Order: sequence, then C-alpha cells, then structure tokens
Amino acid sequence: MKKISILFILFALSFNLIKAQAKFEKEKTEISTMLDGFNVAAAKADFTTYFNYFVDESTFIGTDATEVWDKKQFMVWAKPYFDKKSTWNFTSLKRSIHFTKDGKMAWFDELLDTQMKICRGSGVVEKINGQWKVKQYVLSMTIPNDVVDKVVEVKAPLEDVFISELKTN
Repeated sequence: MKKISILFILFALSFNLIKAQAKFEKEKTEISTMLDGFNVAAAKADFTTYFNYFVDESTFIGTDATEVWDKKQFMVWAKPYFDKKSTWNFTSLKRSIHFTKDGKMAWFDELLDTQMKICRGSGVVEKINGQWKVKQYVLSMTIPNDVVDKVVEVKAPLEDVFISELKTN
C-alpha cells in the first residue's frame, strides 16, 4: 500500500509538471513570434513597429559599456539609423524562454546571427493587455575563448579610460 501511495504521489507530481510545461508552450510560441517580429521590424527599419515592442519603462543595454538607455533615449539614439534605413538584421539561431510561476513575465536568451557574427540577445518580457512586450533587452557580442586575450588587448586602451572614470565617479 505504501508503494502504491508513493507511486501515486510521483505520478501526480509528474502530471502537474507536464501540465505546467504544456501551459507555457503557447506563451513560448507567442514570445518567439514577438521576438522574431521585433527583429524583422529592425531589419526593415520600421521604427514605429520596432519600438512598439518595448514597454514605456523599458531598458536597452547595448554592446558598448556606455549603452544603457531607457526607451526614449534608445529611440533618440536609433532614429538616425532607422531614418537612413541602415539598421541591424538579427536572426535567432537558438532561443531559450523561461517563465515566472504566474506566467506573467518571462526571460529569454538567444544566439543571434548578426553583422557582428554571433551575438547573444537576452532580456525580460512582460504580458501586458494580452501582448508580450520587451521590458529589458541586452545585446552582447560573444567572444570565443581562444581569442579572448587578443580581444582584451584591442579593447583595453579604450576601456581602461572608462574604467578609471567609473571608479572616480
């Protein structure tokens, strides 16, 4: 009897886990579709559509250490690129999405094919009025371990100045 009770409990827990994962499959698809649309809007230099994917209080963190912008700042920075139709074209190669327990927020990370070669996009999205919106987006360049020393050698003179400024402020 004890074995049957334990098996029943394990079955119930497994069933609930599978049910919870299946519950988020629809949301994973919605978020993936949203992120793909987000990337397409940038590639097409569609300023309005691209920035409508962000919530008003969002943050964009770029590849340069100085690039930490709220939505309005990022819009100002990006506008000339969108106006000249010389934006960026990112395509997701691999994406992972995870959810809060209540399913109202999610975080993702993805490898992107870009003009900078492989980059990593990561961020937080929130479901607002039935739509997933970007709350925070972080773009990072990936550096293969075999060339880290060479990259550090190139960027050190530029970033040493910035490090000094940050330490004194």
